[in-house]
Amino acid sequence: MSDRKVVVVTGASSGFGNLTARALARAGHTVYAGMRATADRNAPRVAELAELSATQNVDVRGIEMDVQDQPSVDAAIARIVDEQGRLDVVVHNAGHMVLGPTEAFTPEQLAQQYDVNVVSTQRVNRAVLPVLRAQGSGLVVWVGSSSTRGGHPPFLAPYFAAKAGMDALAESYAAELIKFGIDSVIVVPGAYTSGTNHFAHSGVPADTTAAAAYDEQYGELRDNLAGSLAAIFPEGHDASEVADEIVRITDLPYGERPFRVHIDPSHDGSEVVSTVYDRIRADFYRRVGIGELLTEQASL
Repeated sequence: MSDRKVVVVTGASSGFGNLTARALARAGHTVYAGMRATADRNAPRVAELAELSATQNVDVRGIEMDVQDQPSVDAAIARIVDEQGRLDVVVHNAGHMVLGPTEAFTPEQLAQQYDVNVVSTQRVNRAVLPVLRAQGSGLVVWVGSSSTRGGHPPFLAPYFAAKAGMDALAESYAAELIKFGIDSVIVVPGAYTSGTNHFAHSGVPADTTAAAAYDEQYGELRDNLAGSLAAIFPEGHDASEVADEIVRITDLPYGERPFRVHIDPSHDGSEVVSTVYDRIRADFYRRVGIGELLTEQASL
């Protein structure tokens, strides 16, 4: 394993985030699992991580971090740096899914999706990046979605649109951070229908009248969506694969990490499109004379 790193994972109370925090700790890193409500609703999750640390001789701890609140983010990052003297890796994992007819979501709900899935990463970056730039090293991991470029179903548009926005933000950050010695990797999971709480905890449209207008034509299709995605998901795979890939990326030396990596057992086509898309991006950078801002390793 590479040298021990200090890592913060956002949205780590469950799903990919929780799995990633545990996997990184087992790999020998010091991990702060960011989550809200550590003193009440998520107190059991904090206790579980403390027990894991004690019984398996690893270092993973829950930390209060509401990614929708800048003071909360600032306080969490300040505490980490105060306790460890540095911060090496941030994993942008926090997010929330909604399910329903797009028309039935209010503009405020769309803005909320963008805040949770996109603006939250900006809050964290504004707290983290001054530390990484001062160190001249670091890694920013963005947990995206194969929906951004792969085949994807309807009735999840606010979430998919937000994930696409995060992907675009991540691409620009990669170019803007490389000269500071900071790696950026976009991790693209497929539609894992188990091991996460995406569908179980998904939000619903506020405009129930508009939502009901779709029931006759689309109700059964919408209600069967999770099952339809699960039906094409091959056996022998689970969400821990995403966590394991983030561990692998974390342990790679600087400059050897890929720009983008896919973990998609269903093969919805995202990796095919991304290969072409990222090649076009690289060719454009070279044409306009900024090829030095490209990650050396291609997308995987």
